[in-house]
Amino acid sequence: MKNNLNDEQAFSPTNENESNNLKDLITKYLSYWKLFILILFITNTFAFIYLRYSTKLYDAQAVILIKDDKKGGGIPSELSAFEDFGLLGSTSSIDNEIQILKSRSLISRTVKDLKLNIAYINNEGLINKNEIWLKSPFSITFLKGDSSIYDKKAIIEIELIENSKFRLEDKNLNLSKIYTFGETVNHPILGKFILTPSSMIKDNSETEKNVRKLVVQVTQLDQVIAKYQLAIKADPVNKESSAIALKLVDANYDKAVDILNNLIQQHKKDAIDDKNTVAKNTSIFINERISFITNELLGVEKGAESYKKINELVDVSSEATLFLENSSENEKSIIKNETQIRLSEFVINYLQNNNSTADLIPSNLGLSNPSIEKTVDLYNELVLERNRLLKNSTTRNPIIQNLEGQILGMQQAIKVSLNNMKESLKIENRALEKQETLLKRKINQVPQIEREYREIERQQQIKESLYLYLLQKREETELSLAVTESNSKIIDAAYSSKQIISPKKQIIYVVAFFLGLIIPIGIIYIRILLDTKLHNKKDILALGLPYIGDIPTSDTKDKIVVGHGENNSVSESFRLLRTNVDFMLKSKPESKNTIFITSTIAKEGKSFISLNLAAIISLSGKRVLLIGMDLRAPKLLEYTGLSKSRGVTNFLTDTDLTLDDVIIEKPDDISFDLLVSGDVPPNPAELLMNPRIKKMFEEVQQKYDYVIVDTAPVGPVADTLLISSYADVILYVSRANFLDKRLLNIPETLYKENKLPNMAFLVNASTNKRGYGYGYGYGYGYGYGYGYGIEKAKKPWYKKIFGK
Repeated sequence: MKNNLNDEQAFSPTNENESNNLKDLITKYLSYWKLFILILFITNTFAFIYLRYSTKLYDAQAVILIKDDKKGGGIPSELSAFEDFGLLGSTSSIDNEIQILKSRSLISRTVKDLKLNIAYINNEGLINKNEIWLKSPFSITFLKGDSSIYDKKAIIEIELIENSKFRLEDKNLNLSKIYTFGETVNHPILGKFILTPSSMIKDNSETEKNVRKLVVQVTQLDQVIAKYQLAIKADPVNKESSAIALKLVDANYDKAVDILNNLIQQHKKDAIDDKNTVAKNTSIFINERISFITNELLGVEKGAESYKKINELVDVSSEATLFLENSSENEKSIIKNETQIRLSEFVINYLQNNNSTADLIPSNLGLSNPSIEKTVDLYNELVLERNRLLKNSTTRNPIIQNLEGQILGMQQAIKVSLNNMKESLKIENRALEKQETLLKRKINQVPQIEREYREIERQQQIKESLYLYLLQKREETELSLAVTESNSKIIDAAYSSKQIISPKKQIIYVVAFFLGLIIPIGIIYIRILLDTKLHNKKDILALGLPYIGDIPTSDTKDKIVVGHGENNSVSESFRLLRTNVDFMLKSKPESKNTIFITSTIAKEGKSFISLNLAAIISLSGKRVLLIGMDLRAPKLLEYTGLSKSRGVTNFLTDTDLTLDDVIIEKPDDISFDLLVSGDVPPNPAELLMNPRIKKMFEEVQQKYDYVIVDTAPVGPVADTLLISSYADVILYVSRANFLDKRLLNIPETLYKENKLPNMAFLVNASTNKRGYGYGYGYGYGYGYGYGYGIEKAKKPWYKKIFGK
């Protein structure tokens, strides 16, 4: 016979569709509101503790301008007069300057200058231990110099005992001793040093207000340098500007400001030193040449003086005046060429004697060939660039090797150019000398003494012009040294806003808030994901199974929870169940009002449902019989508290017994008759196939208005299936939060194969507080416990939070 309840529409006034899924999901998560509050409280507490005890970080910033003619940062107007000397510097690369600012050598100078490898830390706080910068009550002076501790590492504790004494402890060396300020301390690692008190230490009444305990932490220099190489950020302000923004984050903003300012000064000093290198080398070269030319000029002048004395020369012969005037211009050209030849020879000799790629070539010597002068300037720039990069690298660096190749190539190019110029000048001189020979022939009549004197005078003029030229260049070089300035300009000196940049209070609390939401959502999601238990009617309806109602939980110890005057949620649920069952029975023609109650497995509450359904029907004045047909694990005697009695098994096995002999009529305060299962038989399945079963059902159906049968679970045994034909309605009980949903395939199969006629599902121990039955939403809200007649155990606090 096909069930009359084939879908939810049999008893529900509205259809629940997928549009309610989101609302149900939100409701499910909100049912864990206690968990959300607990996790939010925990995450915000951790955020508060983190913000309270974490190290506060501040930032310091500075901006410097790299002077670059192409980007508007070139030589100022007041120094432009010296630009033609080639000694005021060249265009700087922003990327190169950034690398120099972050170079190990430059940061090492700053670390040593500020003694950053020695930290004075306040040791009086329980958790926060902040560094004291430039405000320590004492200072350490190492007797062998600070350089002796650059590779040392130690931590010592200093406790001020009184104005003149202190206690020194080193827990790693198990060292503790009292010293007097100014007394030499001989530490096994740090060596000898003394402590000098500062002006902060006054009388005892005031020193108690100051820091009394300090930790002196000495760190290896390499570690400190590496730390600040990573911490100091240097970036261009923008692509179009030659300005560089420096930034440093530290726990002490005064310290960060001092570090950036010192680094900028070190960079300026380094740039000035690099620029002065060319001028200094040129000055040395010019001084050497002046000394040499001075000796030569002195010799020529003495020779001229002696020649005049010997030959008593006063004036040139008037008859040679015309020829001498004609040869005057020729001689000037020869003198100029000779000067250029000597200069080129000086430079060639210098290159031959100084052929290293690290040596500079004297520049701006006055060579007549401007291309050679320009090549020399370019050569010097490459040497300077190679020397600067070598400070932070090795000769194996591909960039340095490339520069050295260019330098060697330019050396050869300069030599070739100088030799070519010298040869061309010599050729020109030979032509001039030929012309001079012609002139000399015309002045042969000039006395030999006059000609010889002119030769001496010409040598004197050559030496004198070269001497004056070198004196001028020496003054220019010294002047350039006096006006040399850095290639950088400070736009903004280091400053700090003194605002905490880490940790960010707002961000930490926002993260804590979202974690307080995400963590419980994740916990609930995982719990739902791993949850395979049946919970409510939706799990039943999802399989397309008929649904008749649910019974909420109950806290009472009584097995029969319904009675006269009871209006709690459990009683109302059973009244609604009674109405629904009557509706199903009336919809079936020739109904005998026989109701079977079964389940998938044991302990789902079918005996509890049977007892209370019988009780609630009997309250309406009907004659009701409750039969215990679970022959394998009978529970009715235990639930009703009756003594052992004969029952179904006795009736089936003993033909002399009648139903009146085994039926217990309204025992104790029970309002219905009871037929218990009797003795547990060895073969219950075969016993249920006894012909007396039919006789039993026919008699009780004639005698009673309602017959309620508590049968065995259908999952493990087939007992219920053997007698299902006698049922008019079969209530299939499933216990919420107990039955594995995967076991619902058993009743689903039975329903689809129509093995249990007129079957309807009843959810027991439901926690649905919106109402009972089919979702009408009565909302009594009593919230009683499980319907098994057993006391509901009190939940521990953590289950109240993590459970619904």
